[in-house]
Amino acid sequence: MATNIRIGLGYDLHRTEVGRPLVLANITIPHERGLHGHSDADVVLHALIDALTGAAGLPDVGELFPNTDPRYKGINSAELIAATMRQFAETGGQIVNLDVVVIAEKPKLAPFKAAMRQRLAELLGITPDRVNLKAKTGEGVDACGRQEAIACHCVVLIEKPAA
Repeated sequence: MATNIRIGLGYDLHRTEVGRPLVLANITIPHERGLHGHSDADVVLHALIDALTGAAGLPDVGELFPNTDPRYKGINSAELIAATMRQFAETGGQIVNLDVVVIAEKPKLAPFKAAMRQRLAELLGITPDRVNLKAKTGEGVDACGRQEAIACHCVVLIEKPAA
């Protein structure tokens, strides 16, 4: 059977907010500021959903899980990934690898990167060697650099059977 390779790009950004938990890649990270959003505001999982759906030709995170729908208020984004993976499986696609860049001035994410990679692999049903995760700062510039927001870029490579 012939195959084809597709790539998807995802991006998300949420404002920081005092008193909310900081959840990145479904890992709760100790910090005084979490992310503001309708769900748990996990920018990593939201960017990942857009990358997966982009590669597979599915609707984006906002179409699948609109922030106007009360069903998603406060939802754990791992549930959104699970729903996305069910739709993704129907396309016949297989994840080759993903590359994630989290942009956060603080907290420093190096101590959490291994756990984040492992959790992403678990959520996607792939081995951790297929997941790369990098943490960058905003160098004091823009909303991320001023600690007003945290952003994430994600690229996913998939292989799908030829139509």
